[in-house]
Amino acid sequence: MKLNIYQLYQKMLKNMGQTGWWPADSKNEIICEAILIQNTNAENAERAATQLRDTTQYSSDKLINLPLAKLQELVRPAGFYKNKSRSIYEFFKWYQQFGFNDQKVVHHYGKQLRSNLLKLRGIGNETADVLLTYVFDQPTFVSDKYARTLFTHLGIQNLTDYTSLADQCRLGDEFSIKDAQEFHGLIDEFGKQYLRRKDHFEDSFLNGDQLIL
Repeated sequence: MKLNIYQLYQKMLKNMGQTGWWPADSKNEIICEAILIQNTNAENAERAATQLRDTTQYSSDKLINLPLAKLQELVRPAGFYKNKSRSIYEFFKWYQQFGFNDQKVVHHYGKQLRSNLLKLRGIGNETADVLLTYVFDQPTFVSDKYARTLFTHLGIQNLTDYTSLADQCRLGDEFSIKDAQEFHGLIDEFGKQYLRRKDHFEDSFLNGDQLIL
């Protein structure tokens, strides 16, 4: 069956149900976790996230007032702890200019928000799109590895890196912010079930479908 991007989302939602992704108690937690998960596995990121939560409760003021050595100690389980601790600190110092208010950031930057996020230390394409979707309420497609693998199975060719998919995949106006958040969660949950081995996709409810971008 040929599917457009919204039809793909609807089919995944129907077959898998809501994921509730990104599971977090606050947007500050999402910001930190989006940085911590870079270049590591979920278990290591969660260990660091738990230490940050226990020490700061993800309070903006506490995060920017932690001594750098202490922040590095908390972030260490996630790896690259010097870079990640500096990224967290510098992000919240930047965020402080707007009173830690996500909608003030959106109002200030408008359509230039993504390009300005990319100027921040440690914020690359994938992290920027995660922040747009889950923190700044801007429906954005996250072209992560699971998405690229899934879309390859669905007939999209030459998806060699993040931008190779991001440049050609945009969410239409039919996607609400909740839809965009769910779509990313569904793709990642689908990936865990069906994309870790090549032959598992053949057992999925999407086998035989073709995506039209």
